[in-house]
Amino acid sequence: MHHAAHIAAASLMVCFASAAYAQKPDTYPSRPVRFVAPFVAGGPSDILSRMMAAKLGEAFGQQFVVDNRGSAGGIVGFEIGAKAPPDGYTIMLAANSGLTINQHVYKKLPYDPERDYMPITQLTSGGNVMVVHPSVAAKSVSEFIALAKAQPGKLNYATTGTGNVLGIANFTKSANINMTPIAYKGTGQAVIELIGGHVQMFMMNPLVAIPHVKSGKLRALGVTSLERNIALPDLPTVHESGLPNFKYLTWHSILAPVATPRPIINRLNAELVKALNAPDVKQKIQGEGLSVVGNKPEDVMALIKAESKETAELVKVINFQKI
Repeated sequence: MHHAAHIAAASLMVCFASAAYAQKPDTYPSRPVRFVAPFVAGGPSDILSRMMAAKLGEAFGQQFVVDNRGSAGGIVGFEIGAKAPPDGYTIMLAANSGLTINQHVYKKLPYDPERDYMPITQLTSGGNVMVVHPSVAAKSVSEFIALAKAQPGKLNYATTGTGNVLGIANFTKSANINMTPIAYKGTGQAVIELIGGHVQMFMMNPLVAIPHVKSGKLRALGVTSLERNIALPDLPTVHESGLPNFKYLTWHSILAPVATPRPIINRLNAELVKALNAPDVKQKIQGEGLSVVGNKPEDVMALIKAESKETAELVKVINFQKI
């Protein structure tokens, strides 16, 4: 063997050794893990990713470093997650919009939600809260609809991301009203504008909405799940406020690139389920009106497929034009 071949053989051995090493779940992780959060700071994804990163860091004795990649529909972060090496050293947080809605809203996506990822677990689920600025002369969903009908195009609403765009498009179509959308990069930014009175209505995640509703900075009119919210039990659903069967749900999950070794997925799943059920995390999430899930990868896969089908139907029904 001459010299170059020796080096090639040696480096090949090193490659095999490191691949085998990466797959041994008991030695994982041996260095910090990148935790991609494809949304801007200040929103529900940001809150959840920080909580989970802290818990995973404690459990594994390695840092899980949150990498915020805010962009429309979370597309930049999803692309990073799809193209990262499947070695357990990149995981990502995902809102359901990136997995079940984007493909029906955008003409072209740089990732395939059902092909590129292995779900680890679903973190939360719940409806959103329809909130208005306190200056809006409506105390209920039906009063808000009447107000919007009386002044077509005059009321502004905030949109952030595709789930939100589709949820509110469904609402305006079902209620037969015409309002003006104002797009924001993320929930954090939209909330500031809403509290400032620059926009009148928003359908937002309870994790961010409820503290502002309780402090009186925003008024809640309804929740967008079919059942009432655990943290706001007196608040009617949109479904019981004159728009039967209206729902707009949000859920978050954690994913890995699709070829990530199953033993690593299983270890992450076990630690995440444990973290979600830790009293401090569970109380915080439920106290802000979301349900804690913590299920198996296959459960998340089944949910993605089912909800993607529902979205395809909804897009047809409301005649939503792809972006």
